[in-house]
Amino acid sequence: MGNGSGLSRGDRRRNERLSRLRQIVSKDLAVIGIDLADDKQAIVVCDHDSVVLARRRVRARAWALGPTLDWALGEAIAAGFAGAVVACEPTGHRWRVVAQLAAERGLSLVCVQPVLVGRSRIAEDFTRDKTDDKDAVLIARLTTELRCYVPEDPDDVWARLRHLGSRRARLIVESTACVQQLRDLLECAWPASLEAAALPFDSKSWQASMFVVLHRCDGDPATVRAMGWKRFAAAVRRELPRWGTTRWFSAIVRAVFDATRDMTGVAVQRRGALERALFVMEDWHATRHRRAETEARMVAVLGELDLVELVTSVPGLSAVGAAQILAECGNPARFASPRSLVKHAGLCPRENNSGNHTGTSKLSGAGRPGLRLAAWRAVWGAIHANPVYTARFAHLTTRPDNPLTPGQARAAIAAALLRQLHVVVTRRVRWDATIASAPTPIAAAA
Repeated sequence: MGNGSGLSRGDRRRNERLSRLRQIVSKDLAVIGIDLADDKQAIVVCDHDSVVLARRRVRARAWALGPTLDWALGEAIAAGFAGAVVACEPTGHRWRVVAQLAAERGLSLVCVQPVLVGRSRIAEDFTRDKTDDKDAVLIARLTTELRCYVPEDPDDVWARLRHLGSRRARLIVESTACVQQLRDLLECAWPASLEAAALPFDSKSWQASMFVVLHRCDGDPATVRAMGWKRFAAAVRRELPRWGTTRWFSAIVRAVFDATRDMTGVAVQRRGALERALFVMEDWHATRHRRAETEARMVAVLGELDLVELVTSVPGLSAVGAAQILAECGNPARFASPRSLVKHAGLCPRENNSGNHTGTSKLSGAGRPGLRLAAWRAVWGAIHANPVYTARFAHLTTRPDNPLTPGQARAAIAAALLRQLHVVVTRRVRWDATIASAPTPIAAAA
């Protein structure tokens, strides 16, 4: 326990968090609960016993709620309160608008998770009845119970990194969709082209060769064969710089050219499928270019924050990978501890113990999926390049007592990476292999 009161570290941190919330949602402030929608808003003013002091429904966009907040604040003061705190659900973008309007009036804003509001509807009268007016009251009630949190309030640099990270995540999805669609089209109409390289979509020589074929074949690869090897090779060499290289692997280029002899595939679909495949390759190329540009901007933002050298001091962690993690979580300083950041990612273990029963612990899976995915992707490269993570992965997967599967071990190392990144960024120190390799209670996700 470490102290005479018997309080655990978790108890103390929870008490500190509740104390900070109570300073914001103090007893002398009323609560302005808002159920946000597109152009119709429900607002209530409540005391700390959930007694509704005033209610109003307005037809207005979020940006036009300034006068309504002034009215609600006046009602709170008229009821004997020193002021008010604003509460809403963090849905969409509208809550950020309300946060700015509240700040302009000297009011604090807290958010209530929508899942808590949904569960509170059931606890209210077991009917699952849902209306905007009732939800506004439930938001106010949960706020007075301190079942709320203070949302992130980033500066313009951290906000820009967040938006760039969202764009990069979307471009990765689009790029992956292009690859999958291109594979499906070629498997149907011209499967021999996929056998020209072991990993065709990772080979720049294959990409350039395929673009030349699709651009010139007009649905019939045999027409490219008529060009002859020399003209085809020259066209591929001219195409290579567009795909990010000037050097080719001649065996792959030759294999693509030879594949024009093999017309295996659904003949009736070939012309249309290869025409569509050309469009997909163009989309893929454009998406990759936009992604590279976005990643360069993200690294530049890290430079503005003076974090490039710090985050890349972790062997195997690239500046782009670190930027994506920080874009998803925001400034790590807003988390009280490294473990809080891990919980935010949903990479903390979910205990399952009761009495003498000890169940299987699994990952909570709650939190921010984008952050969990960013950490997971970063670990794949870091495990191979970081000796500490390599040794940790080997230990977790081969230990005699409760060995983990490779996926579970990667999840445990992803949690460790987030904890270490929190320390590196918040304390402005470089990653230390000696400290990182020390025995730590990395809980397993079973």
